[in-house]
Amino acid sequence: MIDHRLHVLRALAEHGTVTATAGALHLTPSAVSQQLRLLARDLGVELLRPEGRRVRLTPAAHVVLRHADALRAQWEAARAELAMQGSGIRGTLRLCGVSSALAALGAPAAARLRETDPLVESLLVEEESAECYRMLLADETDVALVLPGPDAPPVTDARFEQTPLLTDLQDLLVPEGHQLARPGGVELAEAAGQPWIVKKANNDTYPLVMAACTAAGFTPRITHQVKEWYAVSSLVSEGFGVCLVPRIVPLPRHPVVRVPLRGTPVPARRFLAAVRRGSAEHPLVAAGLHALREAATAHTAAAAAS
Repeated sequence: MIDHRLHVLRALAEHGTVTATAGALHLTPSAVSQQLRLLARDLGVELLRPEGRRVRLTPAAHVVLRHADALRAQWEAARAELAMQGSGIRGTLRLCGVSSALAALGAPAAARLRETDPLVESLLVEEESAECYRMLLADETDVALVLPGPDAPPVTDARFEQTPLLTDLQDLLVPEGHQLARPGGVELAEAAGQPWIVKKANNDTYPLVMAACTAAGFTPRITHQVKEWYAVSSLVSEGFGVCLVPRIVPLPRHPVVRVPLRGTPVPARRFLAAVRRGSAEHPLVAAGLHALREAATAHTAAAAAS
C-alpha cells in the first residue's frame, strides 16, 4: 500500500550511490534511476542532485522521507489493529536472525508458540543483521534478531522498534594447556601478542572483535578467517591462534578452554529484537516478541545457575 519508490529513495539515502542501492534492493541501476525520476515527477519536486559519483538528497527529499517513515508506521499500526479484530492468533510468524540468536532464542521461542498458540506457524531464516534489517523493510520478515554494529540503524531510527533481549558475554578461546588458560580469567590485553582467528569481515562478529581489541589497546594480528564456529574451535585446538567466542555459542568437543575475561568493560554482544515501527501490537508479532522475551529470561536463568 505504501509506494515502493519511497523505499528506493530511503535506500539511496543510506547507500549513497545508485549502484549500491540497486545491489541492496536486487534491482538494476537503471530501474532505480527510473523509479526515482518518476517519483520526483509525480511529487513535482527535485529529489536528487549529482555530487561527483554520488548523488545528494535535496531538502525536499528529506521532507518526503520523514513523511514516508510516518506513513509506514501508521500503515503497520492499521494492519495490527485490523488483525486484532479476528478471533484468536493464527498465521505464519516470519523470524530471521543471526545463527547463534536463532539457536538460543529463536528456536525455543518457536517451540513455545507451538505449545501456546497451535494455530501459529513459525518460519525461521538465518541471516546476518544487515540483511535482517533489509528483510524487515521489504516485508519479508516480521521479527529480526540482530546485533547492533557500526553499520546498523541506530535505536532511534524511525523505521524500527528495537528492544534489548539478551546480553551475551565473550570469552577468550585458547587450546588446552595454553599459557592463558587460567580458571580465574585474563585481561584481553594479555592476548595482544597472540595470533588471532576471526570470522570473515562480512560477519556480525568481526566488528565486535575489532572493537573489543581496540578498547583493550591493541590491533589483533589476524592469521586465519573462517565462517563457522566449528572451524574456529578446530583451528584454536590445533594451536593456530586464539579468538573471542560468545558465551551463548556451544562448542564441539575439541581440546579448547573458554577463559573468562576480566576488566572493564568485558566484551559483550547485545541481541535486539527489531520489528517495523507500528507492527509490535500485531497479534502475531506480539506473540512472537513475548515468546522471545520468555526464551531470553529462561536462557539467562539457566546461565546463572550453571
